[in-house]
Amino acid sequence: MEQLQQQLIESEMVDLSIGIEPGSPSEPWTPEMEYRDHKQVAHRLAEKMHEIGIEEVSADDFPDGIGLAEETITAIIHTGTHMDAPWHYGPESEGEPSKTIDEIPAEWCRGNAVVLDFTWKEPRTEISAAEIDEQLEELNHDLSPGEIVLIETGADKLWGTEEYLTEFPGMGAEATKHLVDQGIKVIGIDAYGFDKPFVEMGERFAETGDNAELWPAHLAGREAEYCQIEKMTNLDKLPRRTDIPIVAFPIKVKDASAGWTRPVAFIEE
Repeated sequence: MEQLQQQLIESEMVDLSIGIEPGSPSEPWTPEMEYRDHKQVAHRLAEKMHEIGIEEVSADDFPDGIGLAEETITAIIHTGTHMDAPWHYGPESEGEPSKTIDEIPAEWCRGNAVVLDFTWKEPRTEISAAEIDEQLEELNHDLSPGEIVLIETGADKLWGTEEYLTEFPGMGAEATKHLVDQGIKVIGIDAYGFDKPFVEMGERFAETGDNAELWPAHLAGREAEYCQIEKMTNLDKLPRRTDIPIVAFPIKVKDASAGWTRPVAFIEE
């Protein structure tokens, strides 16, 4: 344990997350943020003191007349980098009640990452199980239970633009289940979503009437229990493709479908 702690202390950290940004064209449901400065919150804190029966405190009583800054965020929990729980995909997974984000075992959220390169794949197309195996073969790597698989598309370079929502390949149901069948519980991607873009799924459904075109990778989670991390970034900054220690703990939100997450990779110097 001491050796592991020392390794973490001496490692370079690579932040694999994006933040919550108001007004971003890369979010279809844009988060709203209300910023309150130190003077405003001094008044809010004084008012709260009055509510609990302490009338003597006023905003001017704070040192320099200023209190504490704070913000209120109004956003869906799938804003920014986040981890989807099985509950997001449906009420049951593998025949059991689906886990919500606060029920996800912490052990799932740490391990060695494997990065699969799909930067070559055309946007709006679907990643197949065979293509997953081809990438693993190129790496000469066999997956082990507990590893975390990261899908690199390069779409994170489009963050801040509307193209971020449309120009990326997505996972297919077969590819998703193929990974879970090998003991993978967490899969990440550096794109807006895990499936193909909304517009591509919608157009395919409109053409065929086949509802299997709608969120197939997500809905694979009804048969194969797993979590996915969406909107990752900086996968290209990792110095190798396998055996990358990573932690990606989501915040615990009671009975929720997802939790904001800040994945961090540790690279030995």
